[in-house]
Amino acid sequence: MRTIKGIGVSPGRVLGPSLRMPPPVPEPDAGAKFGPGSSVDAEKERLKDAAESVREDLKRRSAAASGDARAVLDATAMMATDPMLLKAAGKHINNGMSADRAVWEAGLEVAAMLQSLGGYMAERTQDVLDVRARIVAQLDGLPAPGIPASDVPFILTAEELAPADTATLDPSLVIGLVTSGGGPQSHTAILARSLGLPAVVGAADADSIADGAEIYLDGASGHVVVDPGTAEREAAQKYAARASLPVFDGTGTTSDGHRVPLLANVGSGKDAAAAAAAGAEGVGLLRTEFCFLGRDTEPSIEEQVAAYGDVFKAFPGRKVVIRTLDAGADKPLPFLTDATEPNPALGVRGYRTDRSSPGVLQRQLEAIAAAAGAHEADVWVMAPMISTADEAGDFAVMCAAAGLATAGVMIEVPAAAIKAQAVLAKVKFASLGTNDLTQYTMAADRQLGTLATLNDPWQPAVLQLIGMTVDGAGQAAAADGKSRSVGVCGEAAADPALAVVLTGLGVNTLSMTPRALSSVGTVLASVTLAQARELAGLALSSHTAGEARTQVRAKLPILEQLGL
Repeated sequence: MRTIKGIGVSPGRVLGPSLRMPPPVPEPDAGAKFGPGSSVDAEKERLKDAAESVREDLKRRSAAASGDARAVLDATAMMATDPMLLKAAGKHINNGMSADRAVWEAGLEVAAMLQSLGGYMAERTQDVLDVRARIVAQLDGLPAPGIPASDVPFILTAEELAPADTATLDPSLVIGLVTSGGGPQSHTAILARSLGLPAVVGAADADSIADGAEIYLDGASGHVVVDPGTAEREAAQKYAARASLPVFDGTGTTSDGHRVPLLANVGSGKDAAAAAAAGAEGVGLLRTEFCFLGRDTEPSIEEQVAAYGDVFKAFPGRKVVIRTLDAGADKPLPFLTDATEPNPALGVRGYRTDRSSPGVLQRQLEAIAAAAGAHEADVWVMAPMISTADEAGDFAVMCAAAGLATAGVMIEVPAAAIKAQAVLAKVKFASLGTNDLTQYTMAADRQLGTLATLNDPWQPAVLQLIGMTVDGAGQAAAADGKSRSVGVCGEAAADPALAVVLTGLGVNTLSMTPRALSSVGTVLASVTLAQARELAGLALSSHTAGEARTQVRAKLPILEQLGL
């Protein structure tokens, strides 16, 4: 029996055979030239056709997906016909290189360039290499990369999963995920949580697990056991036989009646309908990128009105918080963002794009207002990547001009949390994006498995900034007599133990993947507000994220009972 430690990112205890991702698409012969029956123009046409075929395949898969999976597939599809990649391959074809070898070389060059830029752009290297492999497979008549086939359920092990693979895996066959790379906020982690799959990332020794080996995975503790013993088998059996979580009844509350509305994070009308069916009390984060990704031009106001309206109609009379376009960094758009920025994570993204490309945000606000006017949802609008009170004030003015009464901001930048009173004096609410707040606070790229222990929302410094935001909201309210709401819409809200801590810190609402509503609602209902405040104090006084998590979980025995 051998134990491998990683970062638990999605709870659950499962036992099953390990299957590794299949061998990668083989590298074409070095320096391969196109034959006498072809030409430069013919090879370029072959490459263009293959790239377009890959793009269309990914778009078809995107149409059947939703939420995070759809956004990931759209972004990957756009990469398949990326001009930078195809132009680089075209130069090699000009020198007589075959299309498959040309795109292979071009992929290496583009990936190296993105890696050198660091930050979010470095994260795109996996997308480039995945797309390269798919184009080569299309050119050479090979199977495209993908999840291994199996007749029985299995635990998937990999160094890292390409976003397109993670977005389309079948949860009826893949019962758990183990990766040696990645972090708590990686694509793998986020999608595992949205699918309800037990998952461990950043398990450095996972690559040593033999294909077919029986393993035990604990997605809460982060432990993976190869050739498990009796204790692990019993734990898996106990988890499988555990009492089902109560269906969320649509009312988030502590045991003593303190209300904490539980909302859903959505990315489309289809997502919103599913969230409403799951009992979500509203929408705490409507990602509007789904309208923009995979396009070369800005969607029309009419297109946006229809898309937002599909979400609003699912929640008549309920709150729907819509985030304006969060383009830039890992979500580049050809008509809006600059792909040559040296450090895109700290560059022109979110609200900042209005400085470089004025008009896009104004038109989006007009579309939101038109959609809101046609439906009965209580629409709140917030801007991402706000850093100063002046930015918050300018956004509030833009919202008012568009006829939108409830303007707010995302708190993702530490500066905004520290100066929360001044920022919230300008707007009516704030929503904490804990994914970005954590990586900016800890200066730790959220995709890097080597930094996973730093990039953890349980970090006491991050919790302190959340507390400062809540305090700032209270001070702003005391100054003008108008209440301010502070919510959390980052991945932290989906962790039942951390949800209790956030409630204790004074957060008013929690927004999450709909799959987490039952677990968060059940655990929250097991504590009083006073107990939640006590646990928040315990987490704040801890020296490390691990210590905070361990101490809080030890005070919540319901987590063990529910296998969470």
